[in-house]
Amino acid sequence: MCVASCSRCVGVSLVPLALLCILANSLLFFPWLEGRYLLEGHVTREATYGTGLWASGFLVLVGARRFIIGSSKTGCCGFRTEMLFQVGSSCVALTAAALCCLVSASALVNGPLCLHNSTQGQAWVAPFRRTSSQDPVYLYDPALWASACEEPRSAVLWHVVLFTVLAASSGLQALLCAAHTLNSMCGVVFGRGFRRNKVSPVSV
Repeated sequence: MCVASCSRCVGVSLVPLALLCILANSLLFFPWLEGRYLLEGHVTREATYGTGLWASGFLVLVGARRFIIGSSKTGCCGFRTEMLFQVGSSCVALTAAALCCLVSASALVNGPLCLHNSTQGQAWVAPFRRTSSQDPVYLYDPALWASACEEPRSAVLWHVVLFTVLAASSGLQALLCAAHTLNSMCGVVFGRGFRRNKVSPVSV
């Protein structure tokens, strides 16, 4: 098992996931690429947290860069020291990715912020937010999506697709960072890599 190769592989895998999170969170600011909703403050609360930008985006990219560059560190002590630092970097990236995943999951449960036509008139609310555990989950009833929001256009679909991408990508990031934490610990203990001992035949 080569610790350095695993570290590099995890780092390379995290880069496209981080870029995907940045793109998804950026699009959530501009429903159907219209900027007026952001200027008017009519953007879903979880999107404004920007966890896809700074958590699963920037922090994970910083960690991925360290994983890739640090895997080429030479020298026994130098490599073990680098792996020790990577344990810390992995924990930070893991926490950031897990936070983004939790926020995205919460956004999926609460539903989008949109102009809803209720009995009291039109208002910017989250029409699918559950007030009790007995309330139905809108995700299981797509027939309600089209009639719930007047603006933005297809707000529920935009919300569900992008937050699903965020939740899935950040969840995968968290798993990769957790695996890399264990890999880095192995690097601290065993060094660059360890292999099975080969038994050579005894000559008579």
